[in-house]
Amino acid sequence: MENNLWKYALYLAILTILFNIAEGLVSIFFGLKDESLTLAGFGMDSFIETISAIGVAVMIIRIRRNPDEQKSRFEIAALKITGWCFYALAIILAIGAIVNLVRGIKPESTIPGVIISLISISLMLGLIYSKKLLGKKLNSPPLIADANCNLVCVYMSIVLLITSAVYHFLPFGLIDTLGTAGIIYFSVKEGMESFEKAKRLDICNCNNETEGEGEKMEAAKH
Repeated sequence: MENNLWKYALYLAILTILFNIAEGLVSIFFGLKDESLTLAGFGMDSFIETISAIGVAVMIIRIRRNPDEQKSRFEIAALKITGWCFYALAIILAIGAIVNLVRGIKPESTIPGVIISLISISLMLGLIYSKKLLGKKLNSPPLIADANCNLVCVYMSIVLLITSAVYHFLPFGLIDTLGTAGIIYFSVKEGMESFEKAKRLDICNCNNETEGEGEKMEAAKH
C-alpha cells in the first residue's frame, strides 16, 4: 500500500516537472513577444521550480528503493542551487524593471498572462491538495514542503493574473513594473526558504552521523 502511495507521489512530481517546463517555455515566449516583464519573469521562475521538482522526484525514487536511507548531500546541494537561482532571478528582474521604467517600455498585450495564470492556478491547487494528502499519509515532511513550494507558485500566478487583468483595462507601464516587484518578492522569499531547508537538512545529517559514530563506538567497547 505504501509503495503505491510513493508511486503516486512520483507521478505527481513528474507532472509538476512537465507542467513547469511547458509553462516556462510558453510564458517566456509570450513575455518576450509582448514585452511583458512580469510574464517573462514568471516563466523563468517556472524553470527554477522545475529544479526543485526534480530534486523531489529523485528523493522519491531513492526512498522507494531504500526506505531507510538518510538524506543525501545531493538534496542539500540541490536546495542551495535552487536558492541561488531564485536570487539571480530577482536581480535580473530588478534590472529589467529599471530598464523598462527608464526606456518607458510597455507590454503590447497581457491576454496571454491572464490565460496562463488561470491555468496555473487551477492545476497547482490540485497538485497542492494531492501532495499534502500524500505527505500526511506517508508522514513525509519533504512532500508537504514541496506542496508549500507550489503554493508560492499560486501566489505568483495571482500576481500575474491581477497585473495582466488590470493592464488590459488600464494600460500603463507601471502596472507591469509592480507585477514584476511581486515576482521579485516571492523569488527572494523562496530563495531564503531554500537555504533554510538546506541548513536544516545539513544539521539533521550531522546529528545522524554523530549518532551513528556513537553507536559504533559503543558496539566496539562491547
